Amino acid sequence: MVSRTIPVDPFDLIIIGGTGDLARRKILPALFRRFVAGQMGKGSQVIGAARTEMDTPAYRQMVSDAIAEFGGPEKKDKANLKKFLATVCYITLDARGTAGWEELGETVHSENIRAFYFSVGPGLFGDLAKRLHKYGMSDDRCRIVVEKPFGHDLASARELNAVLAKHFDESQIYRIDHYLGKETVQNLMAVRFGNMLFEPLWNSQYVDHIQITVSESVGVGGRGGYYDKSGAMRDMMQNHLMQLFCLIAMEPPAKFDPDSVRDEKLKVIRALDPLAPENIVRGQYEATETKPSYRKQVGNRDSTTESFVALKANISNWRWAGTPFYLRTGKRLRERASEIAVVFKDAPHSIFGEDAGRHRNILTIKLQPNEGIVLGVTIKEPGPGGMRLIDVPLDMTFAEALGPEQAGFPDAYERLIMDVIRGNQTLFMRGDEVEAAWAWTDPIIAAFGEQDPPLPYATGSSGPDEALALIHRDGRAWREIKA
Repeated sequence: MVSRTIPVDPFDLIIIGGTGDLARRKILPALFRRFVAGQMGKGSQVIGAARTEMDTPAYRQMVSDAIAEFGGPEKKDKANLKKFLATVCYITLDARGTAGWEELGETVHSENIRAFYFSVGPGLFGDLAKRLHKYGMSDDRCRIVVEKPFGHDLASARELNAVLAKHFDESQIYRIDHYLGKETVQNLMAVRFGNMLFEPLWNSQYVDHIQITVSESVGVGGRGGYYDKSGAMRDMMQNHLMQLFCLIAMEPPAKFDPDSVRDEKLKVIRALDPLAPENIVRGQYEATETKPSYRKQVGNRDSTTESFVALKANISNWRWAGTPFYLRTGKRLRERASEIAVVFKDAPHSIFGEDAGRHRNILTIKLQPNEGIVLGVTIKEPGPGGMRLIDVPLDMTFAEALGPEQAGFPDAYERLIMDVIRGNQTLFMRGDEVEAAWAWTDPIIAAFGEQDPPLPYATGSSGPDEALALIHRDGRAWREIKA
């Protein structure tokens, strides 16, 4: 099976914050891989822009070093690397001043699609929007890409949306969440809406419950200052997990286009019940002999910010009434792993007797580290000796099922950046969607101050024991966290 690469129209991608960590680790290597794949149209250019005083040759060397460190197998392609670097230039730019803006206006190609990637803090988004408008670069060929966090709460999200809306139409604003660019996330929609096998069963009549887990094995690292002001609820639950939640629970859109998909996601958020205090558990990881505690890493010995959160959510609509959704995310857990598990109900009657045991069909959508989809099916155990039932996986781990040539399918940032150039907003969040998510999350976070501090949990565990009780009291169990 060989995938097709369709070149996009010529574009200028301007990375504002082009010397930062995100640019080095993700954006620049992603662009180089698309260049090697032949997807960057002739006449395209990549413009790095930041406060750092630097000339184009020095920036090209930085780009080359970033690709050497974070690129995939393509980084060995010296001939293409040389060609790619020839498309790269650099401009020293003051986001809040005048320096560099006229030069930037003269450097971009007026006939190209122009995508301005705001790889900077949200405090600069308004200044950048104003200057793009002032210097005549915010016409209908202009698109802006903004990274999370999309505000800190509902009020700040509304303020941010209002600032951007002064200078850009909603169709020009791309709020990027890299989880939506993962191959498996898109395959989730294909599995649901492209197969008659699943959609008729995708409701409370047949689904017992759904689990969404995003587990990280690392701590907060160098992000302690930011993280201690945000916590797991703001940093992960409100955006990444909420997006996965919406895709798994939404109604079939009328068609696969940006507004149809995002309309259905918005309906899910608006149908969520308010979260009761007993349906949420927060935790903070403790130190080991070799690794510091959360409070040590963030430099705040009295911190009450959570590094782990688990919750039980319910949707009040006809499809999902009575079916609970269990979500959890945390740092310093057992493994780095992300998955969605759709746990179907037991057969209404077992003809095999008690000795056959309890068997359930579980559809598992694995997001990382090994993307794929696995369906658990009950069969007879081979051999003589009666009817003994076992569960076996129908495994579509993409690297195995689709062949070695597909093992290197595009990184999320590659796909999302190309979607920006195409003008396809399906995998990007709309302003009202962001605000609705904060409207549901804000009361939960506000209640944290009235509750006990986060519960301690051991590094390398599955989180606090109370998180196990959250699901055990319903007669269910968390799936094991494993890669």
